[in-house]
Amino acid sequence: MNISIEQLRYATYFAPRGRIRLQNLGNQISQKYLQPNDKLIGVIGDAGSGKSLCIKGMFPGLELTNDDDGINVRPSPLMRDYQNANFKAHTYHIDVRFELAFTQMYELIDAVKAALKENCRVVVEHFDLVYPSIGKNGDILIGIGEEVIVVRPNLFGPEPEDVRNTVFKSLRYRRMAHSAEDLLVHILENEYHLVCDGHGDVKHGFILSFTKKPRISLAVLEKKVKQLIKKDLSITYLDPTHIKIGTDIVQYCTGPRTHVTHTAQIENFRLLDEYVYDEQRECYDMVGMVTEETIRDIHSINHFGE
Repeated sequence: MNISIEQLRYATYFAPRGRIRLQNLGNQISQKYLQPNDKLIGVIGDAGSGKSLCIKGMFPGLELTNDDDGINVRPSPLMRDYQNANFKAHTYHIDVRFELAFTQMYELIDAVKAALKENCRVVVEHFDLVYPSIGKNGDILIGIGEEVIVVRPNLFGPEPEDVRNTVFKSLRYRRMAHSAEDLLVHILENEYHLVCDGHGDVKHGFILSFTKKPRISLAVLEKKVKQLIKKDLSITYLDPTHIKIGTDIVQYCTGPRTHVTHTAQIENFRLLDEYVYDEQRECYDMVGMVTEETIRDIHSINHFGE
């Protein structure tokens, strides 16, 4: 018995933006929490949250039926092998929401059950949709919203619906924060010719890091970002590394699917009124947030509990 795993209630991580950071997080999750006898892996999150990228990090080389690159595998390996009554793979992936466009729910349930009976592992995206019918909770659940939540359910829960309600509610903050971050980066690069040296995350917000303290007024920057927000510009996916803001702004972005659709959907944007020096990393942090809370102590930003 692995005591650390058996005692796991839940673990949470900031859901990072970008392909590499999400895949790295998925790899960390698999190393820390995945056990060889885990057969049913439930992944829960809305479209654009990064489920596929996290799964790629957890299971390198796994053939995804509908991934972030738009590659659609038909028929899915799970359904193909189920129909042939010959399960060849050790691990299968199924995107329930995508698969329901081609397959009846009862067929999906039967295929998953048959694969599990053959001692195969099945990774199920949108696990909350099949849970009521499958009669078994996941051995491990991964929910992706503003944060990535890892839980190992037992007799007392949590239920997939609990995870779903949490991550669906919080994803809006991640979308607002990432959108505001790209607006700010656009202003810094195009008006001040300044490129940040790193990106980070805080609750309901983001961090831009600089090795040298910028000589730019944070109040002025906040005002400029709010002006772009007020224009209600559209934000659209352009390609895997770019978004389009309005009709003529093309902005480099490593997480182009995780945005609001219009800038006016960004609520309560603010910058902390001073640069924060991080002694450990020896850099200056610019912190942006989308929150109604008044920050009186920077150490309380990532608070948890009541």
